[in-house]
Amino acid sequence: MVAGVLLAWVLCGCQSSRGPAPGRGFSVTETGGVVRVSHGADLISEYRFRDVSRPFLYPLLGPDGVHLTRRWPQEDVGGEEKDHPHHHALWWSHGAANGRDFWSEVAGAGRTVHEAFTATRVEGSGAGQRAVIGSRNRWVAQGGTVVAEDERRMVFHPPTSDLRQMDFEITIRPVGGPLMLGDTKEGTFAIRLAETMRLKRADKSKGGTILNARGQKDGDTWGKRAEWCDYSGPVSGPTGTGTYGVTIFDHPANPRHPTWWHVRDYGLFAANPFGVHDFEKKPAGTGDLVVEPGKTVTFRYRVLLHRGDSQALPIDALYQAYAAGKGSR
Repeated sequence: MVAGVLLAWVLCGCQSSRGPAPGRGFSVTETGGVVRVSHGADLISEYRFRDVSRPFLYPLLGPDGVHLTRRWPQEDVGGEEKDHPHHHALWWSHGAANGRDFWSEVAGAGRTVHEAFTATRVEGSGAGQRAVIGSRNRWVAQGGTVVAEDERRMVFHPPTSDLRQMDFEITIRPVGGPLMLGDTKEGTFAIRLAETMRLKRADKSKGGTILNARGQKDGDTWGKRAEWCDYSGPVSGPTGTGTYGVTIFDHPANPRHPTWWHVRDYGLFAANPFGVHDFEKKPAGTGDLVVEPGKTVTFRYRVLLHRGDSQALPIDALYQAYAAGKGSR
């Protein structure tokens, strides 16, 4: 069934979304606290790791090179809300790690500190080529206590005219004792979307649309569990304003799959497997997850940056292919 849907998608004229642009390839370069990923002459994203509260990807550029994340606080281009200064494009962090806040940037919050790269390279060739960034990081609380370490791997797939894909994997290990990832909505794998995509816009004009794998839409998606979630809306690009979207897949091997979605009408879009107390009004601590010393916990996600709304591509079929491990690494 999955193969049939994907074949129909190709036959309907969407084949440009399946094959890489010919005669172009990835490059990965590091300079000045930034790892830059490009495909041919086109920038895909930059991994920013130096002198920041936590490493993050910015910009996150979709088809046609459009900015699919809010540009502030990295850039001040005007016309954007300046709330939540800790929302840095695309990132992973959590608001309660052994009771320490690694999500916000308020006084006393912890920092995720880059330690070393395990990979900054291009792998494979042709349609199988990938750009890979791997890193090791320390979670440093106020006072210098390290509560955890992580290793993360970001894999960028060859872009097409309609679709860009990135896989994100993070493995976390405790330091100095058990690690409790606490029950809070303030997390975890997150994107702050472009202002024009937000469901609720300040000028009351039509903004974005949210849809999850269970068919729930817009405000009904907050705090609900689903295999994937999509947030799409209008974005201005070099050829005018069009509709673009971002989809996040929750890997079926992730703890507590399918995840809950902390997805807001102002453009925050996050997978959060911990905030059960907030999402389901259960007793505080219900969502706590303890990782014992010597153990690890791993989370995997795929991010699709696509042209059009959630109906423009066969998300369910693409999710099933991802879940089956086809092209996931």
